[in-house]
Amino acid sequence: MPQTGQRVDPFGSYDFLVEIDGIVRAAFQEVSGLDSAIDVTEYREGAVNNTMMKLPAKVKYSNITLKWGSALDHDLYDWHRQWVNGDPAATRRHGSVILMDRAGQEQIRWNFVNAWPVKWTGPSFNAKGNDVAIETLELAHEGIARA
Repeated sequence: MPQTGQRVDPFGSYDFLVEIDGIVRAAFQEVSGLDSAIDVTEYREGAVNNTMMKLPAKVKYSNITLKWGSALDHDLYDWHRQWVNGDPAATRRHGSVILMDRAGQEQIRWNFVNAWPVKWTGPSFNAKGNDVAIETLELAHEGIARA
């Protein structure tokens, strides 16, 4: 029987890296917000009475949310504090979310530009549980593209 094609399995969502200019972080539990949407402007056309015409408008990007287990490093928190304190040295940074394959090789990269931290959330504590203490940082940015 002839073969019709080679099977190509999708990548798992559990093996990824995050790079942000000048900030090195060993591991993240979760990354979300890799999306974009185009607003739609509707208008009426003079000769078309039964439907609205549509045009593309502005592009919007969701904030990227990073979650990680609290540890001794505090580079991401320090970056956020610079913005909270109005530090003139606070800078926007470029970064990437990188999806790896099972062999640890880079397969897909999403690059974001001009990001800055807009919200930091510290861990929740519960003496009855045994969960890892998780910190969260939201990054606003001005664009993301799959490379």
